[in-house]
Amino acid sequence: MHFMKKYYLVAPGPTPVPYDVLLEGAKEVLHHRTPQFINLMEETMEGTKYLFQTSGQVYAFVSSGTGAMEAAVENLLSPGDRVIVVVAGKFGERWLDILKAFGMKPITLELEWGEAVSPEQIKDALEKNPDVKAVFTTHSETSTGTVIDLEGIAKVVKEAGTVLVTDAVSSLLAEPLKMDEWGVDVVVSGSQKGVMLPPGLGFIAVGSEKAWKLIEESKSPKYYFDLKAYRGKYPENPYTPAVNMVYMLKKSVEMIKEETIEKVWERHAFLGEATRRAVKSLGLELLSKRPGNVVTAVKLPPSIDGNKLTKIMRDKYGVTIAGGQAHLKGKIIRIAHLGYLSPFDTLAVFSSLELALKELGYKFELGASLKTLQEYFSENT
Repeated sequence: MHFMKKYYLVAPGPTPVPYDVLLEGAKEVLHHRTPQFINLMEETMEGTKYLFQTSGQVYAFVSSGTGAMEAAVENLLSPGDRVIVVVAGKFGERWLDILKAFGMKPITLELEWGEAVSPEQIKDALEKNPDVKAVFTTHSETSTGTVIDLEGIAKVVKEAGTVLVTDAVSSLLAEPLKMDEWGVDVVVSGSQKGVMLPPGLGFIAVGSEKAWKLIEESKSPKYYFDLKAYRGKYPENPYTPAVNMVYMLKKSVEMIKEETIEKVWERHAFLGEATRRAVKSLGLELLSKRPGNVVTAVKLPPSIDGNKLTKIMRDKYGVTIAGGQAHLKGKIIRIAHLGYLSPFDTLAVFSSLELALKELGYKFELGASLKTLQEYFSENT
């Protein structure tokens, strides 16, 4: 039987975009040097502070989140600086690669994929290396579905008088993150995850004078991502901004403020818990030892090829989830609960997952995950 295919995007970025936000992108393009656009930019970026829970300045680059990660390294540090970097997955590795590319001397805290670094481990590394300029962490390691205790880590780093930089590309809005209250100095993120926009904007929020002091002292080569240029021009941009993405960002911020950030965090926690329960009801295991509410990484039995599984779900049933990265390719799947998703999207994911698992010969009770989800939703809504 042939059916019309409806597409479900349930990967940890890009994520679905609300229709009201998409429509903002269809507005007429303003010239970026006009007072009309500069006023729009200022209003939007002031609103964006709410997403980071900071009174510090937030800047937007025309880039992905990786551009914002690069900006953090080249603006805060000088070649030869010693820093601590946590590597417990693909995106911790990305911090390490960028630090090396700019000639830094990283001290690597390496953990098994799926493990979460603890505040005690950070404290120990800082005591052994009191001369480090900064600590680089990944709030949500998207490759493993693991979320760290950022609040606890921020306390330890603050006590040591060091600067804490965190990659919140996937965690922003999906997990509680309170920059000012916790004392997180620098946070980077991207538009295509919890902010519910298409890819195209990289964000960096600078929340402390301690961080600005490092920025003033930095001798790394920089041009496009030079934060001093952005600070000097604000609210105007030193270079051409993504005009229509700014319209969309403004709308997204308005929607998030209307819902409230607490309810956004609650919504992600609700779908995260539902997903974990549904996974276990199929006799499958979680990869992460400290799973978060961004994405759930699921171990597959050796008999199931994860690449085939995601292909069947995408090409036959129209449901796009993520597979594993690096050495976990084909061995895990990753189901997101990030951004503009509802309980019915989660039901669609598990319907297609069950059909694909059945096709690949996995033994389980058909409908088990759907029953688990429906029971959880009916009890908690």
